[in-house]
Amino acid sequence: MSNKLTMIYWKNEKFWLGKLKEYPEIMTQGESLEELEENLRDAYHEMILEDVPSQYQSKLIAV
Repeated sequence: MSNKLTMIYWKNEKFWLGKLKEYPEIMTQGESLEELEENLRDAYHEMILEDVPSQYQSKLIAV
């Protein structure tokens, strides 16, 4: 089964930039629209489908 998500994207001077509307914390770039889409898929699988151990830690950082 395939999930469908909404890609929001735009082009700056050099790269295509994009993120997933349903997961705005997932953002990446690509030299082409095809590469951007592939990078978003990879980032989604890394962030969403990756197992997080039950004994994880968190820390606030300044940005």
